[in-house]
Amino acid sequence: MIISNNFLKLEFDLYKYLVNDLILHKLKLFKILYGGILMNKLIGVVATTIISAGLSFSALADKVTLKFHTMVPMPANSNAKFVKPWADKVKKESNGEIITEMYPSMQLGGKPPQLVDQAREGVVDIVWTVAGYTPGRFPRLSVFELPFMPTSAKITAQAVQEFVETSGAEDLKDYKILAVHVHAPGMIHTKKTLIKSVSDFKGLKLRGPTRSATSLLKKLGATPVGMPIPKVAPSLSKGVITGMVVPWEIMPSFKLQELTKSHTNVAGNRGLYTTPFLFVMNKAKYDSLSPAHKKVIDNNSGMSLARQAGVLWDDFEGPARELAVKAGGEFHTLSGAPLAEIKKAADQVIQDWIKDANSKGLDGQKLYDTAKSLIKKYEKKL
Repeated sequence: MIISNNFLKLEFDLYKYLVNDLILHKLKLFKILYGGILMNKLIGVVATTIISAGLSFSALADKVTLKFHTMVPMPANSNAKFVKPWADKVKKESNGEIITEMYPSMQLGGKPPQLVDQAREGVVDIVWTVAGYTPGRFPRLSVFELPFMPTSAKITAQAVQEFVETSGAEDLKDYKILAVHVHAPGMIHTKKTLIKSVSDFKGLKLRGPTRSATSLLKKLGATPVGMPIPKVAPSLSKGVITGMVVPWEIMPSFKLQELTKSHTNVAGNRGLYTTPFLFVMNKAKYDSLSPAHKKVIDNNSGMSLARQAGVLWDDFEGPARELAVKAGGEFHTLSGAPLAEIKKAADQVIQDWIKDANSKGLDGQKLYDTAKSLIKKYEKKL
C-alpha cells in the first residue's frame, strides 16, 4: 500500500504533539514536586531537543528515494552517461529531496524481461530496459523495430517519443513515461565471417534483439537466437552464437569488439534496425509525489529528454567503432544487389508485422505509416 508524503507528515505531527505534550507535562509535574532553577533549564533543553528532532523528522518526511533497476553494468553508457546524470539533475533541482538509488546488472533480482513488470508492479520505482525483451507486450511501439525504419537516434527518438504520447499511448498507459528513445541503427557483427552477400548468412547463428530482427535474420538464411545483451558475450565465447546484430554503442560494455572481428553495415539513410528503450517509472510512485516533486520529474521527462538521449546515443557510436578498428576488425557496407535482396526480405517482415497487428485488433498499416511519417517530420526539423 502506498501512503502519500503528506499523510505521513500529518501522522508524524500528531504523534509528535502527543509525545511532546506528555513529556512536558511530566517535567512540569517534576518541577512542581521538586522546584528549582535547575528544572527550568532542564525543561528548556528538553523542549528544544524535541522541536529540533521534530524538524529533522519533518525534513526527512519530505525526502523521496527512487529505486532504479536495469540489466546493464554501471559503466554502460545508459547508466553512466544518461541515467546517472539524470538522477543527479533531479536531485539538484529538488534541493536534494529526490534521491535515486541505482541497481545495475539486475542486482535486485529477476531477469531482464521482467524489468517492465517490476516497474509496473512497484517492485522497483524506475527501470531502463529494452521494449523488445517482452515480445507482444508493446504491440504498437514495436513498429519502430521493423527493418529499414530508423535513421539517426536523435531523429528516431523524437519520433518514438511523440508516438508513445499519441498513437501508441495505450502501450505504456500503466507507467509514468520518463522517455522512450532508441539507439543508432544496429549492424551485423560476426566472429570471422564478413557478410558481403545474402548467401553469407547461411549457417550463421546470430543473436537478434527483437522479434522483427530475428524474423529478418531467419528470412536471410541465418539461425536467429533471441537473448538479452548480457548473455551475448558468454554465448559467443561458448559457441552458442557466431555473431549478433547490435549498434556499436553497447559493444565496449561487454568487450564484444574483442569477440567479433567482422562487421557489416548497410548503405543508405535508413538503418537495418533499431530498438526502443524504455525509461519508465512506476505510476503509483509518481502519483504519490508532492506537487513540487512531480514538477521536478516532469521537467526532466518527455520530448526534451528523449531528444537528449538520441543525441547521446549517436555520439556513442564513433568512439565504440574506433575500438573495433583498434582490435583489428574488418568492415563492409552492403549496397547494390545484396542490399536490394535484404530489403526484399525486409518487406516480407513488414507485411507479416502488419498482418499480426491487424489480428490483434490494431490498424497495422496505419501504425506503420504513422511511424514513418513521424521520422520524416523530425528529419525536416534538422
